[in-house]
Amino acid sequence: MILSCQNISKAFNGEAVLSNVSFHIEDHEKAAVVGINGAGKTTLLRIIVGEQAADTGTVTISKGKTLGYLAQNQDVDSENSIYDELLSVKADVIAMERKIREMEHAMKQVSGRELESLMESYTRLTHAFELADGYACQSQVTGVLKGLGFTEDEFSKKISTLSGGQKTRVALGRLLLVNPDIILLDEPTNHLDLHSITWLETYLLNYKGAVLIVSHDRYFLDRIAGKIVEIDQTKAASFTGNYSDYAVKKEQLRSAALHAYLKQQQEIKHQEAVIEKLKSFNREKSIKRAESREKMLEKIEVLDKPTQARTDIHMTLTPRITSGKDVLHIENLAKSFGVQTLFTHIDMDIKRGEHVAIIGDNGTGKTTILKIINGLLDADDGTITLGSNVQIGYYDQEHHVLHMEKTLFEEISDAYPYLNNTEIRNTLAAFLFTGDDVYKQVKDLSGGERGRLSLAKLMLSESNFLILDEPTNHLDITSKEILEDALNSYEGTVLYVSHDRYFINRTASRILDLEGGNLTGYLGNYDYYLEKRDSIVKDASPEDMTARKETAPSENKLSWQAQKELQAKARKRENDLKKCEDAITDLEQKLSEIESTMSLPEVATNVARLQELTKEQEDINLQLTALYEQWEELENNE
Repeated sequence: MILSCQNISKAFNGEAVLSNVSFHIEDHEKAAVVGINGAGKTTLLRIIVGEQAADTGTVTISKGKTLGYLAQNQDVDSENSIYDELLSVKADVIAMERKIREMEHAMKQVSGRELESLMESYTRLTHAFELADGYACQSQVTGVLKGLGFTEDEFSKKISTLSGGQKTRVALGRLLLVNPDIILLDEPTNHLDLHSITWLETYLLNYKGAVLIVSHDRYFLDRIAGKIVEIDQTKAASFTGNYSDYAVKKEQLRSAALHAYLKQQQEIKHQEAVIEKLKSFNREKSIKRAESREKMLEKIEVLDKPTQARTDIHMTLTPRITSGKDVLHIENLAKSFGVQTLFTHIDMDIKRGEHVAIIGDNGTGKTTILKIINGLLDADDGTITLGSNVQIGYYDQEHHVLHMEKTLFEEISDAYPYLNNTEIRNTLAAFLFTGDDVYKQVKDLSGGERGRLSLAKLMLSESNFLILDEPTNHLDITSKEILEDALNSYEGTVLYVSHDRYFINRTASRILDLEGGNLTGYLGNYDYYLEKRDSIVKDASPEDMTARKETAPSENKLSWQAQKELQAKARKRENDLKKCEDAITDLEQKLSEIESTMSLPEVATNVARLQELTKEQEDINLQLTALYEQWEELENNE
């Protein structure tokens, strides 16, 4: 065991954030802390590294072990270049190398006993240098910088000139090169593109030390984590497995806890009714029996109602009018900024009902394409044609659609005056604005909060073509799932840019990979894209890859009818699966209600009623058996 947290508690202004949180991390273990925004995840990391003090509890790190911490935002203040900043981590190794060179020079000047002594020191120092991996020092720095998305021409940039996101990447690079025994990372993928995230996953999977991560990136957690520590309602619970394993177990536990809670509440109400009835007889014997039951009731340890994983909030997107079959046609699109050419000869066709994700490295021009489509930037060349009756709803990272002087409530109510108070509050709550938050002014919100408000506003629009730029940034997992469900049930067309692979997996029917100024299309979600791309790279020669970049991929050559049939088949399976799951839920609820009814005293002694309920149970069980088989068949027919 390398890290142990025992009974950590922390409150702010009298409100508990963490209560008796306990867990441990083993040597070499990869673990993650999850929970909704505000659950106390970052607070927990700060307590572990000593930046904040716990009110009670202890943090123990194994003797002699080192710890490294990456906070969400880094204010790295240095006049060093990016390369020199990371190389400074290896200062002791660089000093050793300098000393070795000095010794080599000195050997030429001495002889005899002095030379023997120098040779002994030289041997010891070169051995230490080898153990410190000194010969690979500079290549390690270069490898980490390139892995984190820095190009060689950026290595000489001064730290002081970098953006906040770039500084965070530099800080992450420094931390990885320090190579501590346990690394604590708070949202490490926030400022990384897809290739950099994939590189970091591989790096951490092969990392010899332990890793503890706070992240909302579910795909990242699926790849990295072997343990999940969940913070929920100030308490902590540990789950073995990755994020998907945790999600299944959590739902099973939540369902069991909810069933136990409802059953206990039913029993309490039943006992209270019996007590009331006994008291109403107003006889000494009945009153004593009532008092006896009251004492028993007081001894019951009342269960807390479990939190609803998704609550009852469901966002619904409904286009006001249906667009034409052809939604967007782009031909020979080109854009440069000064001497930097982003792309030339970009072609794209999007049909009604498609959900298309544009992916690619930072700086390739993904957001630029969206801005050109929306008329916020002029193209250097090419044509953009919108189809008939196309109405665009645009979400951008600068949030131009917001009014700084309005409150959050006014921002929604003024744009959609037909919504009532409850509907407005539910919409804002889905994007993490609750209570008095709705009366804050937009100008007082952080960048992430403005992003969530813009998204909430867009979700209420009646547009039939949604264009979204990084829509899941700053959302917690619950809000992402609400957005995913809303997009999956949306009958309009969606084009978006995202680095969230889990989100892409759940919502995309087609992927466009922007690389080297060219768009390559893949008909399917992110997992299909990875599988197809890897097989192409594995099987193709360099000449084939060059030819592939110069011609449209096979998926793009599929007829529109073939694409539509595949997408329709996938949508039908998803709809059938949802209907099946809803039917199972309804029948299981009916079974639960029948069991509760049969346990009532007045029913338990009524033979005719019991026979009737038993027959109903049997019928429902037969229906459930058929539905379970149907569900299994649909699950296996992906």
